Amino acid sequence: MAKNENRNFVTMKCTVCGKEIRPTSKNKKNTPDRLEVKKYCKNCKKTTVAKEKK
Repeated sequence: MAKNENRNFVTMKCTVCGKEIRPTSKNKKNTPDRLEVKKYCKNCKKTTVAKEKK
């Protein structure tokens, strides 16, 4: 199987509490800018907006 080098893992960070959320894969060719998605935060105990960490 061929390895896809366009996909890499990025760590997401909760915008409310600042805690790191599980890593997510993203295609850097299709989305070169920072990723911003809604994810469940265990610390906040609710779904919040998570941004890609540096």
